[in-house]
Amino acid sequence: MKSIILNPKCSSLSPHLLLSPKISSFSLFSHSSLSTTPFRRNPLPIPNHLHMMLKSKPFSPNTLICNSQHRSLNSEPSRSSSGEIHVLVGPMFAGKTTSLLRRLQSESNNGRNVAVIKSSKDTRYGLDSIVTHDGEKLPCWALANLSSFKQKFGVDDYEQLDVIGIDEAQFFEDLYDFCREAADHDGKTVIVAGLDGNYLRRSFGSVLDIIPLADSVTKLTARCEICGKRAFFTLRKTQETEIELIGGVDVYMPVCRQHYVGGQVAMEAARHVLDSQKVECAPTHR
Repeated sequence: MKSIILNPKCSSLSPHLLLSPKISSFSLFSHSSLSTTPFRRNPLPIPNHLHMMLKSKPFSPNTLICNSQHRSLNSEPSRSSSGEIHVLVGPMFAGKTTSLLRRLQSESNNGRNVAVIKSSKDTRYGLDSIVTHDGEKLPCWALANLSSFKQKFGVDDYEQLDVIGIDEAQFFEDLYDFCREAADHDGKTVIVAGLDGNYLRRSFGSVLDIIPLADSVTKLTARCEICGKRAFFTLRKTQETEIELIGGVDVYMPVCRQHYVGGQVAMEAARHVLDSQKVECAPTHR
């Protein structure tokens, strides 16, 4: 089994209970006990739905047992049933990865098989682990795209998975298709954590595209690094302008609306100053 966290269900039960199939109260009666029950004295009350069944068909102990077993089999959960999608978004340093790891640990503690994926683009803490800004760590699968996960994880092992966590989801271009397939067709619970906006406050990757698919969406906030108020936005502190620039506190800071706007104005002014200095310092050709 290749799952990152794997807790066998019902491990606290005794071995004979683990091996015993689920049975209902009707199938506890044997054929002989049913045939010798003194129905003429102190008869047990018969539920209405059984009363109708006994009227419509000749009484047979096997009828009760077979119907009970059939009902029990139908009530068993199926891995092909519909799954769930839960999305955690917010600016940098809002605790998205921490929240993701806590939810995955909770799922694992409840006996569900869990695997974690992150983008291979994020190499800040190595490729084999998801690490929060507070230092919490969990082994993970680092992939360039989500479509390769099932094959690399193993088809049989994938079938046994209950929950899939995805960190830094903004870097996966195939996020929408993967989440839809995993939840709608494979019956998986998918928990996604990622940035909803880039440093320009525009949609980042495909994270917002999966909102219509989601069962729940949680918008997390950080603390403004300037005034301490709730921070909804990420301000880039450097002069780089590319959208995908992976970094930490050396590159980004969480800010409130007021200081995002003020910071952007300051950054624009700084860029103009730097650009003008470059022009003045440019060598003249004679």
